[in-house]
Amino acid sequence: MGGWGRLANSQPLGKMHACNPFFLYVCNSRFKQKYKSEYFTIIKWRKYLSTSPQREERMKLIRKIEEATDSRMLVYLTGDRKNLETVIAHDALPFCLNHLMRMQNPSSISLFLYSTGGRTMAGYGLANLIREFCKKFIVIVPFKALSCATLITLGADEIIMTRIGQLSPIDPSIPHILGPRPSGYPTNAPPIPVSVEDVMNYLQMARDEVGIKDQDLLERVYDRLSQEIHPLALGSVYRLKTQIIFLAKSLLSTHMKEESKINEIVDTLYRGRYSHDYPIGRKEADEVIGLPIKEENIKLESLIMRLYEHYDKLLELSVPYSPELALGGEDSKTVSLNRAIIESDSLSHVFRSTHKYNRVKLTPPKVPTPMEVPMERLIQAQWVEDKDI
Repeated sequence: MGGWGRLANSQPLGKMHACNPFFLYVCNSRFKQKYKSEYFTIIKWRKYLSTSPQREERMKLIRKIEEATDSRMLVYLTGDRKNLETVIAHDALPFCLNHLMRMQNPSSISLFLYSTGGRTMAGYGLANLIREFCKKFIVIVPFKALSCATLITLGADEIIMTRIGQLSPIDPSIPHILGPRPSGYPTNAPPIPVSVEDVMNYLQMARDEVGIKDQDLLERVYDRLSQEIHPLALGSVYRLKTQIIFLAKSLLSTHMKEESKINEIVDTLYRGRYSHDYPIGRKEADEVIGLPIKEENIKLESLIMRLYEHYDKLLELSVPYSPELALGGEDSKTVSLNRAIIESDSLSHVFRSTHKYNRVKLTPPKVPTPMEVPMERLIQAQWVEDKDI
């Protein structure tokens, strides 16, 4: 092998900068003719070039997990810092498509997923989108994959959960415009989300616990409910109940053929755990519910958790958020916050918001002295490509 080949073996290409004069030299046609095989090796690895040591470390872990799972991997995390939450939504799908198209139709794709939920149809769409690019779909759950994220896992041939991994029930809540308003709040306050199972359990309680059998009394119970929740919102509750069951069954049927088993799994995840907050661990998901959980692999789990720790730091998932903390001791400050990420070995997209903080003095009614309070203004929030994070 020529001189460049020896250099390539002794120095990781990931540490070279794309603007290095020697790197630019190797790309000219004369060099390509003289060192043809070495040139194409450079092109093959060029996608890993980055000026960020943190990204290089993540790419190393991604490649190791890809090797261990015999798949290509797509990373999708939505942050759940209080007052700074992001969710699974349709705006992420075009970016996921961009990553998947660069994978050149591998036989298997792994989705490294962390989220507390989001838009049901966006999750369903993402699972089907990944299916378009592979024969085997794997979901990796490092920690939380709740609600809509659990729905996504139902479309996977194989689910890899760590010992701290969590799924949840899939009964949704509806933030309907005609939903009930909190008492004592301004009339423009956002409506309270209506839980599908709460509505169903209210009616069931009237029949089973209170013992109401008379049809007229049951109609009065329903009438009382419709006074608190608009009838159109109640109609949406029933529609969404039917829809979520259909979506869950559709995703499971992509890799399961036994209809009775599919029905049992959906019934358990929809109403069998009584609370949307119920955490479903790996053993329960495997042995009780019957999901396709991959057997324990300590070495792979270690790689998964090491990668998750990188994203935990990048999105500051473990750091409490408040304007006061963001402002610190300053009177004015502008900061950019990474709130979600979509990443693969060739691209990094981050959902980033820019916030302006100012410390101002306000004098509330009946308070003699002014109070200093932080004021926050959102300047921008969008997905951006950034390979330097």
